[in-house]
Order: sequence, then structure tokens, then C-alpha cells
Amino acid sequence: MHIPDGFLNGATSAGTAVVAAGGLGYSIKRAGAYLQDNRIALTGLIAAFIFALQMINFPVGAGTSGHLLGGALAVILVGPWLGITAVSVVVIVQALLLADGGVSALGVNILNMALVTGFVGWAVFRIMVRLLPRSWTTVLVSTFTAALASVVVSSIAFVIEYALGGRGNVEFGTVLAAMAGFHFLIGIGEGLISAATVGAVAATRPELIAGVQDLDLVDKEKKKIRAGAWGFAAAGLTVAALLVLVVAPLASVEPDGLERVAIDEGFIDSAEDHALNDSPLADYGVSGIEDEATGTRLSGLIGVLVTFGVGAAIVAAFVVMRKRSTTSL
Repeated sequence: MHIPDGFLNGATSAGTAVVAAGGLGYSIKRAGAYLQDNRIALTGLIAAFIFALQMINFPVGAGTSGHLLGGALAVILVGPWLGITAVSVVVIVQALLLADGGVSALGVNILNMALVTGFVGWAVFRIMVRLLPRSWTTVLVSTFTAALASVVVSSIAFVIEYALGGRGNVEFGTVLAAMAGFHFLIGIGEGLISAATVGAVAATRPELIAGVQDLDLVDKEKKKIRAGAWGFAAAGLTVAALLVLVVAPLASVEPDGLERVAIDEGFIDSAEDHALNDSPLADYGVSGIEDEATGTRLSGLIGVLVTFGVGAAIVAAFVVMRKRSTTSL
């Protein structure tokens, strides 16, 4: 659900950018409580894994596709503040490196895809795991529901933003019904992917799942994160690379939910060309490589490595600063 340049007017884009910057800054500040050496690799891994999954559009019917947003999955695995930071890194890399999502719309995309999905996903997940019987089945059901809810609320957030500053003459109710309907279907796919991912981590390294740290679901000897987070991250990066190399070139080419609504409701023409359309990796290709599948694989691998590096570097920088601050006291 990457919003392109042109869908929203300048005032709305600027306003959402301010909100997104404040929310991301606050998330990074609050992440300080979770900053440990072993979180460096995990945060980078989450960013890289979500980047890879976002390249895989799956069909949802009516000539429409969807892809993972990843906010709920990220916050469940590494907590709300690091999770929001990781997804924000993905959105920024996509816009500036691959021309996916407008530059002027970068703020609104961070707001909708990282902050809204992260906060909604975390709230729904934590409420459910506290109210329902404490078991891994509850964790998976809660993950599915949180991911589904986060996608639908994110789509509603766009409708509100479009009502405030959309460049098109479309009725609020019409856009709302279309966006919520398509993204409910997309949310089902997101929920299944998120639950499957959390289940896989629970089967191998349950002590890494931040969202269950206080639920007494992990053996006492595993509650403290064991050494080997970098090894786990390496295995996760291998999976992300395989997704890019094998699955991404086979992804659905149908318009995603937002694009389908824009086409059907007649405001797709307000989209503007991306400012970085001529960049070497624009539109998930590689300049000079004519074969589309090969370009997708190479640009995807580069994106996975960059998102991992940026996500890990942010956490590493704050870990170093915290250690220096502690040492100086």
C-alpha cells in the first residue's frame, strides 16, 4: 500500500511527514530500553525479512493483489519501538533506493505502514494474549487477528488522509468501502503469513519473541536470550534471500489494493512520476539488465542487504552511545 506522489496535496503530505517524524523519533527514543547487543542482529533481520516479504504480491481476487505490510509481525517479534523502527527503515529504503512509494509521500507511508500498523498490531495482540488462555495457540490466533486489524486500520487511515487532502473528487464513503473491503482480504493473507512466521520462531527460538516475554510460555532456562542471535539472523537472511530469488519473480502482477481502488474510483491519474524513476534500481529492476526476473532478484538482494545493514546500524549506534554514557558516569 505504497502511496505515490500526487495522491495527496502538499499540505497533507507535509503534515503527515511531521507526524511520522515525531512518531519515529519517539519510537527510537523509547527503543533505548530494549537496546542490547543481541537486538542489533534481530532488528536488522526483521527489516530485511519484511522487505523480502513485501516484494511478494499475492492475489486476493477481482484482479487485485496484496502484500505484507509487516507492522504487526515486527512489533510482536521485537517489541513496538524496535518494530516500528524496522518497518520505517523498509519504507525509507524502498522509496529512496527502489523508487517504491513517493518521496513527498514518504511521511504518510511511514505513518500508515509503520506507525499505524505497529501501534494497532501491538495493542490488539497484547489485549488478546492477556484476556485469552495463555498458550501458543492463543499467541498464533492473536498474531493473525492483530495483523488483519492493522492492515484494515491502515487502509482507513489513508481514506481519512485522502478526505483531508486528496487530489480527486471522490466521495469519502465510496473510497472507505472499497479500501476496507480489499484490505480485509489482504489482511487475511497478512495474518496467515504473520502467524506462520511467529510459529516458526516459536518452534526454534521462542525466547526471542518480545510479545510473549511476560506470559510464562518459555522455559525458565530460555527466558534470557541465548548467545547466537547473529547465527539466527544469518539463517533468517538466508530465508529472505531465497524468498527474493525464488518467490518474488513469481509474485502477482495485478494492482495492489490501493492501486485497484484508485483505478476503479478514477483518481489513479493524479499519481505523479517518482522523482527517482531514473535511479539504477528503480521499480525493482537493475539498469542495464533487460531480463525482468534477473533484475528483480538482484535489486531484491541489494534491498535485503541494505535494510538489514541500516536497521542493524541504527540499533548498534544507540547501543554504543548508551555504553559510552554508562561508562562516563
